[in-house]
Amino acid sequence: MIKNDTWIHQMAAAGLIQPFEPKLVRQIQLEGFAQPRQVISYGLSSYGYDIRLSPAEFRIFRHIPGTVVDPKNFSPDNLEPTALRTDENGSYFILPAHSYGLGVALERIQVPDNISVICIGKSTYARCGIIANLTPAEAGWRGHLTLEFSNSSSADCRIYANEGVVQLLFFEGEPCAISYETRQGKYQDQPEAVTLAKV
Repeated sequence: MIKNDTWIHQMAAAGLIQPFEPKLVRQIQLEGFAQPRQVISYGLSSYGYDIRLSPAEFRIFRHIPGTVVDPKNFSPDNLEPTALRTDENGSYFILPAHSYGLGVALERIQVPDNISVICIGKSTYARCGIIANLTPAEAGWRGHLTLEFSNSSSADCRIYANEGVVQLLFFEGEPCAISYETRQGKYQDQPEAVTLAKV
């Protein structure tokens, strides 16, 4: 069963999502500005929670002639950091056309043992050609999610930091015999930094 806003709000008090925004935020008031700034929504929705992209780090796959990306022996040289830029619309990273990038969630999540989380893309970005990889967070997992984005359009695209970037959906099931924490999963306790592929 998918969990609703009431459950998410109650569980946030127990550490499900930190920091937690109890409503859907669509604009913010900046100090020194008369008018609020529009943002890509984040926070609690009816049956999910829209998390933000951290400004800490964003990396883009680069083409290195003669190399093959190997998930069993991943080289950090295949990724290059990209600069955080800022203008009147906010802080953002640029994901070039037809490229793939990795970011990290601003919020830290801690998944209960009877819950699985699915991370899906937001329609605002999908309509710009940005595809967020469908990412799970298993029962007992905790940390900052590494987020994966593909720019399928023929134009470079901004991805805004500190604003909504993907939505989390929470599904309840019977308690599992072995949680992610119990089996000491390799991506447990990810920091607010891009975590590379591990075997």
